Amino acid sequence: MVNSSYQQIAVRKWLSSLLNFVKRLVKEKPLGMVGGCITILLLFAGIFANFLAPYGMNQTTADLLVRPSLIHWFGTDDLGRDILSRVIYGARISVIVGLASAAISVTLSSIIGMACGYIGGVFDLLVQRVVDAWMCFPSLLIMMVMISIIGPGTWQVIVVLGLCFGISGSRIVRSATLSIKENVYLQASKAIGCSASTILTRHILPNIMASLIILFSTVMPMAILVEASLSFLGFGIPPPNPSWGAMLSGSAQDYMFLAPWMVIFPGLALTVVVYGVNIFGDALRDLLDPRLRGGIGRYGVKVKKSP
Repeated sequence: MVNSSYQQIAVRKWLSSLLNFVKRLVKEKPLGMVGGCITILLLFAGIFANFLAPYGMNQTTADLLVRPSLIHWFGTDDLGRDILSRVIYGARISVIVGLASAAISVTLSSIIGMACGYIGGVFDLLVQRVVDAWMCFPSLLIMMVMISIIGPGTWQVIVVLGLCFGISGSRIVRSATLSIKENVYLQASKAIGCSASTILTRHILPNIMASLIILFSTVMPMAILVEASLSFLGFGIPPPNPSWGAMLSGSAQDYMFLAPWMVIFPGLALTVVVYGVNIFGDALRDLLDPRLRGGIGRYGVKVKKSP
């Protein structure tokens, strides 16, 4: 009974904090609320694509290059496939690639950044020089070379994106770790004999969680956009999977003047999703970063004029 009451209290606190966050998001960041709705719509379309799409992802019909109508809302392509259905199934690929690659990236950034920031010294110097050398090369070129070596595929693209974004993102985690490394409670933990793993997991990690959430929200749209770029160039998700980037290449380029809806709707979906997730991530940064709370730039806060 005692454990269940504690669990109920914890759930109530979590729901209350979530409700307060939504209220702040609506009041202080209305544009971020729009981005949050777009993000939720993307997740919903990706999860329930089988029920939302009126046709199969590669189901062909007798209607070739049909304009948008009540039967085919986004029209059809040169093979008679419904573009709306392919856009919806493409949302599933974007959700999988965005979430998985962002999770791998944040995990790798946390390991490298926390280790460098906490250990410091020669280890930090050597690892950061490797990171600097990695960041000197164009990321898209590195990804194309790596995918050419390991071969195209969904999980190959996810691993490559997570690796590339994880190494460069470690600089952000390292900076956050260095900012709290010399705090009194960390020195006290060392004085009472806490191990390095305990300090990293119980003291440093919770205090940089806001930075990790922000890093996740910024990596996810970048991963979606880069995956579309790789698929457009032929190095991303292989056919017949309907990636938004792949829908913009191939036959779509041949028929883009005869049937412009073949490139307009996939490009519009990609633009809206990347923009929505970006502004939602920016709103999360403003609301979760304690250094920005209550500042002069906060929405609705009036600046007191000096007499």
